[in-house]
Amino acid sequence: MINDTSKQLWDRLAAKQLDCQFTQHIMAGLNCSPFEAEAVLAAVHQVYAPLFECSPNLRPGQILLPVVSVEAPPGPRLIDSRQLLAVLTLEDLQEDLPVRKAGGVLALRRHRLVRLCHEALQQGGVLTLEDLAYRLFNCGQRTLCRDLQVLRQEGIHVPLRSTIKDMGRALSHRRLIVELWLGGKEYSEIARDSHHSVPSVQNYVEKFKRVALLAQQELDLDTLAFLARLTKPLAQSYLELLKLKKNAAQHRVKELRAGHKKKTLSPTPTTRRS
Repeated sequence: MINDTSKQLWDRLAAKQLDCQFTQHIMAGLNCSPFEAEAVLAAVHQVYAPLFECSPNLRPGQILLPVVSVEAPPGPRLIDSRQLLAVLTLEDLQEDLPVRKAGGVLALRRHRLVRLCHEALQQGGVLTLEDLAYRLFNCGQRTLCRDLQVLRQEGIHVPLRSTIKDMGRALSHRRLIVELWLGGKEYSEIARDSHHSVPSVQNYVEKFKRVALLAQQELDLDTLAFLARLTKPLAQSYLELLKLKKNAAQHRVKELRAGHKKKTLSPTPTTRRS
């Protein structure tokens, strides 16, 4: 005899009854075995469980939106990439009204853009420019590109999928990472501020150091980019940063010089005579 009459218990019992009903329908309709029906049921729970768990807890102004997982690599098509359901706050009157009153519609849209992207990232997902333009703001992509440019000028870098995964022409995050490193920040701080992993930050800095070393040889851009294994635009961007090295932290300048001396002063291996 069951004495526990808590709500959770009855919810579990109801769910089990529905599961049983579902598997019976699957076995009868698809003529499959109980094992196959259980596998289909498990897949349904895996895909729709976030919807069942989150939908009653949505606050006014929030929506559930399928987004691409931050772990999905940039190569495969979006339709083949792992996705998840994210709870996004499209409207928060307590935050939004003062922004709208002070800066108008443009300021409100940019404020919401930053909030939505960070909310998706905190839940393990990333939004794309198409998500923002066609599914959330119902505006043109060029409008949002202008918003993103203004935000970057203000020092606000929005974690879109293109910047997190360094897709397309999105060089701004790579340059930002190197600028933060030149400014004296450590890898862990840069990873937190730029929404990248520590290994990614280390990789960008090492490539920048490689460009700094090759730049001492006065190579043309094509040769330098080839030897550094970088695209020409990225190599050019790193060269521009080297020209602004005077604004860098002193210990970073010394680190670049030390790397150059280490390469130039390293002894050449001698061949052994037989």
